[in-house]
Amino acid sequence: MVDVLILVPARDEPRFADSWNPLFERLAAPLRAKGLSVASQPWTDKVEKDQARLVMPSLAWGYHGRQDEWFGFLDGLERDGIRVANPADVMRWNSTKTYLVELAGKGAPVVPTHAHDALTLEHVQAAFDAFGVDEVVVKPQVSAGSHETIRVKRHGSLEGGPSGPALIQPFLPAVGEEGELSLFFFDGQFSHAVTKVAVAGDFRVQPQFGGQVSEIAPEREALRAAEMVLEAAGEPLTYARVDLIRGLEHTPQLMELEVIEPDLFLEHAHDHGAAFAAAVVRAIG
Repeated sequence: MVDVLILVPARDEPRFADSWNPLFERLAAPLRAKGLSVASQPWTDKVEKDQARLVMPSLAWGYHGRQDEWFGFLDGLERDGIRVANPADVMRWNSTKTYLVELAGKGAPVVPTHAHDALTLEHVQAAFDAFGVDEVVVKPQVSAGSHETIRVKRHGSLEGGPSGPALIQPFLPAVGEEGELSLFFFDGQFSHAVTKVAVAGDFRVQPQFGGQVSEIAPEREALRAAEMVLEAAGEPLTYARVDLIRGLEHTPQLMELEVIEPDLFLEHAHDHGAAFAAAVVRAIG
């Protein structure tokens, strides 16, 4: 039995074939430093009950494009009583971005968000007025890596946007200025933070779109906002990434809470991932 099984992209996802292994090694290094054995397996393969002491879907890229399969996989983890770093029911909840509306309802600072099962131009036009802006961002309710995410101006089209259930949020100029702030927590304790700034003219902060990543010490206001998000989530999390951005009122607001397969940017952690590894050890029990 291996100590930690890190789940990686499906075998039939060639777009990820050459990119997941370096991140696997980045996650595995601090775990091995704690004396843990680490292995990888595609998330689409069957995980056996006695295969690993702990399962981490930390590199299960592409799950958003295989929703039925993904939710079935989570059901299987629960049914078989497999120990997972973050609970399967929490990952199921986190898979659909309507959790943003739920967290806002619990008092967490969240970017204003409208959710629709079937998106129309009328919904988008109504959002302009509700948010008091002339440009919005439209994205699928289940998505990753800015897939099918578009910017829409007044009287614009939804070409290239989501074909199913969607979210509408105001476009925030901060994304190309100070950028998005990602704070990393292990067992609820803050570890480190980075900023991600989109290139000029874009709104996607991911490195694959040219976003620039740099280490930063977050201000107390941002740290408190992230803590409020985790308090509203209400579940113990071995690892979590809280993505904040300065909203229209110039206060930090939640863009995403990532508890499934976030890049933890351990290369920017002062302890090189020791806190992450300690949280994993505690999750193993």
